[in-house]
Amino acid sequence: MFGTPSRRTVLRGLTVTAGAAVIGFDTAARGWATTGSASDAELAGIPRLDGTLVVDAPSLAAAADDYGHIVHHRPLAVLRPGSVADVVAMIRFCNDHCLPVAPRGQGHAPFGQAQVEDGLVIETATLAGIGALGPDSTTVIVGAGAKWSDVARATLAHGLTPPVFTDYLELSVGGTLSVGGLGGQAHRHGAQVDNVTALRVVTGAGELVRCSPSRRSDLFHAVLAGLGQCAVIVEATLRLVPAPETVRQYLLTYDDLETYLEDQRTLVEDRRFDYVEGQVFANAQGAFRTYVLEAAAYGPPVGPAPDDTVLLRGLRHLADGVQVVDLPYWEFLDRLAPVIAALKEAGVWTYAHPWLNLVLPGESAADLSAQVLDDLTPADLGPGVILLYPLWSDRSAVPMFRTPDDPVPYLFDVLGATPPDDTAAVDRRLAANRSAYEAVAAAGGTQYPVGSIPFTRADWQTHFGPSWSRLTAAKQTYDPQGILVPGQGVF
Repeated sequence: MFGTPSRRTVLRGLTVTAGAAVIGFDTAARGWATTGSASDAELAGIPRLDGTLVVDAPSLAAAADDYGHIVHHRPLAVLRPGSVADVVAMIRFCNDHCLPVAPRGQGHAPFGQAQVEDGLVIETATLAGIGALGPDSTTVIVGAGAKWSDVARATLAHGLTPPVFTDYLELSVGGTLSVGGLGGQAHRHGAQVDNVTALRVVTGAGELVRCSPSRRSDLFHAVLAGLGQCAVIVEATLRLVPAPETVRQYLLTYDDLETYLEDQRTLVEDRRFDYVEGQVFANAQGAFRTYVLEAAAYGPPVGPAPDDTVLLRGLRHLADGVQVVDLPYWEFLDRLAPVIAALKEAGVWTYAHPWLNLVLPGESAADLSAQVLDDLTPADLGPGVILLYPLWSDRSAVPMFRTPDDPVPYLFDVLGATPPDDTAAVDRRLAANRSAYEAVAAAGGTQYPVGSIPFTRADWQTHFGPSWSRLTAAKQTYDPQGILVPGQGVF
């Protein structure tokens, strides 16, 4: 259907000069500068850039890895753009020569989604600008490479906040908007993609386009949660809401799965909390049958002072399983920071991460999650975490963000960690992920596409369902050579 990129045919200067550390346009000398010995003739076909194009072995090896440490596809070059114009120039170059391209934010993908074999990786971290703000702002314009932590700090200085955050804040805006962006506030505000009012993108043909619900809407709706298939996000306009000063966080323990899920559903239906999530833990016998509901109520100026009696009324948690703490809003948002630091210190951050990320129909969430949990051991999970919490489908209107046809679907994530040299264990988890997905899909569920599930093109067509024809049409229009983000395996 789409053009097949030829390999190692046109970036000849880059393949010949693979030992060069940096290639970039020297604005003072008005010519190409490199630490290697490549001749100007070998580099003549590469556009002039404000940033750098790197081909040294360490940079290529880093781009051939990600947080999953499972898939390794080596590119020919890595672009560190000095401007949006660099992204335009290099995508045009790659489109002209049928070379595959993938944007990379913080490299947090677990299964090679942002990798590309014999093509170009665009590191968006240098496109991290955050626009001016005032106390009456309702939106903020940010670069695709901006991290959510930096966006939060900038907006909180004006008493404002994006309404939805992923639990881990050190992810790029462009990265999460390409998949959806979920967190405990999603039952109230939808996913992060539901809170974008406009985008600036570079299509697979190298066209810089501003799009929104009323301007190039076909492209706008194909890009949000569209897995990078039609365009590379370079800038996003995000909706803002008033921020609370403090948050009251509740951790409620359950020993019965159905009761836990029903109480979570009650909370999202009556909107008594601003944030609802939950985790599953192994009990003393090693079975994953301890459930902790996490909920948070925002205090002034966006809500009243939390009332424990009102907020906990009717919930059926264990009487001795209640923890309540008041936190500053920023501390609540960034509460994973010390955990992440400890994981890095222990060397666990470099483990393989064969993640399972599913969205379950609410009516069968207990049965489907129990099937996975009953077969899981603490050794399978390793130093990982299991998330299980409700969404609210009416809050999401982005066509490429696929959820079950159920008013209250549940996000179910088994975020395991395995020593990277234990390839047999990784393979077992990947096979288990595939089996779990098949059972969930048969029941009308979907995957949340940030995990490690072996997927075919036919699976993607099933995943996108009624939105498949819209995505295909946008792909044909905006990426006719089919160069964008082959690591997703969609086309």
